[in-house]
Amino acid sequence: MGNGTPVTNAIRRLRFERGEMTQQALADACGVTRQTVIALEAGRYAPSLELAFRIAHALEVRIEEVFQWAGES
Repeated sequence: MGNGTPVTNAIRRLRFERGEMTQQALADACGVTRQTVIALEAGRYAPSLELAFRIAHALEVRIEEVFQWAGES
């Protein structure tokens, strides 16, 4: 799907700002697989709302700091 989703994210940057949290550590904290984190970071798909909140919680930031909507203004 490539960049087919209008949702972008800062997961990778936020992981590194938090002591280089690994993809696996984030996946474990969110109850998903590492492959899911890889796909999210690559922008291959947008997460469910629940998963978006879980990721923000695990990274200790607001959801808006993790995900941005690049759709119509």
